[in-house]
Amino acid sequence: MADPATYRPAPGEVPDSPGVYRFRDQHGRVIYVGKAKSLRSRLASYFQDLSALHVRTQAMVTTAASVDWVTVGTEVEALQLEYSWIKEYDPRYNVRYRDDKSYPYLAVTLDDEYPRITVMRGAKRKGVRYFGPYAHAWAIRETVDLLLRPFPVRTCSTGVFKRHGQIGRPCLLGYIGKCSAPCVGRVSAEEHRRIVEDFCAFLSGQTAAYTKRVEREMKAAAAEQDYERAARLRDDLRALERALEKNAIVLGDGTDADVVGLSEDELEAAVQIFHVRGGRVRGQRGFVVEKVEDVTTADLVEHLIQQLYGDQPGDSVPRELLVPVLPTDLDTTVTWLSELRGSHVDLRVPQRGDKRDLMETVTRNATQSLMLHKTRRGGDLTARSQALEELQEALGLPEAPLRIECVDVSHLQGTDVVASLVVFEDGLARKSEYRRFSIRGSEDGISDDTRSIAEVVTRRFKRLLDEQVDPDDPTPGIDPVTGRPRKFAYPPQLFVVDGGQPQVEAAQAALSELGVHDVAIVGLAKRLEEVWLPGDPDPVILPRTSEGLYLLQRVRDEAHRFAITYQRQKRGKRMVESILDDVPGLGEARKKAVLRQFGSLKRLRSATVEELSSVPGIGPTVAQAVVDALAASAPAPVLNTATGEIVE
Repeated sequence: MADPATYRPAPGEVPDSPGVYRFRDQHGRVIYVGKAKSLRSRLASYFQDLSALHVRTQAMVTTAASVDWVTVGTEVEALQLEYSWIKEYDPRYNVRYRDDKSYPYLAVTLDDEYPRITVMRGAKRKGVRYFGPYAHAWAIRETVDLLLRPFPVRTCSTGVFKRHGQIGRPCLLGYIGKCSAPCVGRVSAEEHRRIVEDFCAFLSGQTAAYTKRVEREMKAAAAEQDYERAARLRDDLRALERALEKNAIVLGDGTDADVVGLSEDELEAAVQIFHVRGGRVRGQRGFVVEKVEDVTTADLVEHLIQQLYGDQPGDSVPRELLVPVLPTDLDTTVTWLSELRGSHVDLRVPQRGDKRDLMETVTRNATQSLMLHKTRRGGDLTARSQALEELQEALGLPEAPLRIECVDVSHLQGTDVVASLVVFEDGLARKSEYRRFSIRGSEDGISDDTRSIAEVVTRRFKRLLDEQVDPDDPTPGIDPVTGRPRKFAYPPQLFVVDGGQPQVEAAQAALSELGVHDVAIVGLAKRLEEVWLPGDPDPVILPRTSEGLYLLQRVRDEAHRFAITYQRQKRGKRMVESILDDVPGLGEARKKAVLRQFGSLKRLRSATVEELSSVPGIGPTVAQAVVDALAASAPAPVLNTATGEIVE
């Protein structure tokens, strides 16, 4: 581990101007690239006391062995150079988005004498025009099949093209009118390229102009009594209309925009982009990223914009870019995008209307993508086995922790204290064995995390002792009274608490009082992701790429989610009960019926008088009284000064 003071630049050596800097390790490899309006102030921030730095920044500066920089004329040049260096060096501590799947593109090989349409994946190459990405290759083929009639572009490979040119006969598509057959000279290279250009213009969103042109030509041919050509143009027009039906209109004003949705947690983020051209969704793309550096949501958006458009031709940059949060350096980013496009790019956060609704849809896709990514990673058998082996080795366990239990405490300023217990077996969640605890509190009325954890551990392992399997029992693991499985008759190999050393010591003390000594206890501290063991003054640091650490984090996050859900339900039920207590004519039985029907305060607030009247025993008068009471207790709307939105 290097001391940053050993390679800190001398005072006055760093210029006070825009530029890009590189941190290198002892082998000279670039491990981090960054840009700054002022190199002097930015680099100085890395060489302060280590305790004041974010944990990820600490790891970077202690891994580095040197730093160098390049000054540039403007902040836009710094943005461009930063992207170029990140792409060139692929530094380990920089955010790098990666596709969450291999997306297919519709590609047009404009660099060929006779351009062809094909499906391509992977790295893009010069001279090829790309459309998409599409979710599935079959979606591209369906679209192409519909468009080949009005745009008979070549789709065959080079070998097939040459072979049919040698034999002097077109392929089947040439005979049925879905290829203009340039291989046998039916059209010249110039005529075929014009067809390709019309095809590209149509896919770029210029649909209305082209369909109107075809319609005019059809009517002109009919007026000239060229009915055969008019019928062919009519069929072309129908094919175009069917192709347009494949892409739903999402924005009615013919907007050309990319809409970005983002979902993140403390460790990873998922991004979804909808490419809207001519008001229609023309493509979709997704990314996932690990937060290997200390980044905000605005930083994530800025990095995404760099990677999304840095290598693209200018016409791939839309007129409008809708994002969930504005990037850190808005003016520089807008200038850079505008230079790429050759005209102004509007970069903003939609506040209302159809664009806001579409943003919410894209964000929901991003949330589902992040959940799917975590599920796939957690569901991989090899990764799960590796995770269990890593935990066994790092924690010194006698065997792999095939059963892991985790407890988390949740409260609101000391009230409505609850806890959750989640169970993972073989690295997978066993939701049927999750448990929720309502914390009873202490005699002095104070309930802190350590006491709450001790209470949960005591209650859980008392249940274990009560349900211990008798070796002489003919039906081990089955409750003789209920006939159901004793789900807590077997101890976990690893018990995880959400917290640091105090929480771990509290859990260990509770186990010792019960005489349970064969269960390993660890704590996972959320801020630094350190693993604490009982009686050990120093934490265990697992590598960031460790599958074992990822499994512990997933277990901890699941316990946190389950606890918060229960805490909110409990708080909401208490609030509803307190509000309904003062409603005249609403007794205990009717109140329970209302709670049973609507379940939450949010649903109850949105209920109408008619919906409340449908509850057994509730008439229109009582229903109106409930609505009035809920309206009177509703919080006043608040103006979010950062976004200008009214929030409830």
